[in-house]
Amino acid sequence: MTGTDENNAQIGRSALELVIVTGISGGGRSTVARALENVGYYVIDNLPESLVGQAAELAAAGGEEVKRTAMVLDVRSRAFMTDLVGVIDDLYGAGFKPTLVFVDADDDVIIRRYEKVRRAHPLQGDGALLDGIQAERGILQPAKESADILFDTSLLNENQLRGRVEEAFLAPSKPGLQFTVMSFGFKYGTPRDAEYVADVRFLPNPYWVPELRDHTGEDPAVSEYVLSRDGAEEFADTYTKLLLDTTPGFEREGKRYITVAVGCTGGKHRSVAMTEELSSRLQAAGFPATVQHRDSWRE
Repeated sequence: MTGTDENNAQIGRSALELVIVTGISGGGRSTVARALENVGYYVIDNLPESLVGQAAELAAAGGEEVKRTAMVLDVRSRAFMTDLVGVIDDLYGAGFKPTLVFVDADDDVIIRRYEKVRRAHPLQGDGALLDGIQAERGILQPAKESADILFDTSLLNENQLRGRVEEAFLAPSKPGLQFTVMSFGFKYGTPRDAEYVADVRFLPNPYWVPELRDHTGEDPAVSEYVLSRDGAEEFADTYTKLLLDTTPGFEREGKRYITVAVGCTGGKHRSVAMTEELSSRLQAAGFPATVQHRDSWRE
């Protein structure tokens, strides 16, 4: 290969939007793959780890239709996960900029999903279902620790997971951090895939205002009520400053996506209004920021 050819190859590698998807079986990898297809990714499923580099080179040399490529790796491949972290490092060394996505869920959730479809876990063998799950967790732990994005699907239905993936990857990747700001209810569990978790239960609850109870924080009347309470503006100012002050460090460490979770009791009023406010402020500061309301639909 001549110097010019190698230079062109490096340009192709750096321009390729490459996503590597892995995670716990039953966690939702297939849903993530379909969501990536929905936003224009060419998805290669059940790819052996040993072929990742070769597939990446082919994609980088391919046309516009494979400019956004996702590869899904899991334990169905016998050559799976001997050193995925090393493979990712090799991709970086070759000039690629891969994003590693890890999909996870609680053991009891995985068990319920397997029992529902009446299937055995790929690593279960003659043992119990939990044995297979735990064996897989041991194999995957280094990849989980190295992931750029973690989707914990324990409290997400398929549509919610698809929405989170599509929002994260809908727009072509941009330099710098991209934020997802998500509201949630503490009574339904704390998101474990968030880099920041904020608690706005110190604010008065619109639930106790009859004319606001049946609305969510997206309603202007609810939002005005929440954001006008004592301490709300100060909290938004302080928390926005915290996020903006830490972005340079995350960018230096190669972080590309940050999830900020904002919680109240039920995830319907206060957290929703504050999530919308923080997202607006991040956008005003020049950062892409998408909004997700995990629990606002609940009664």
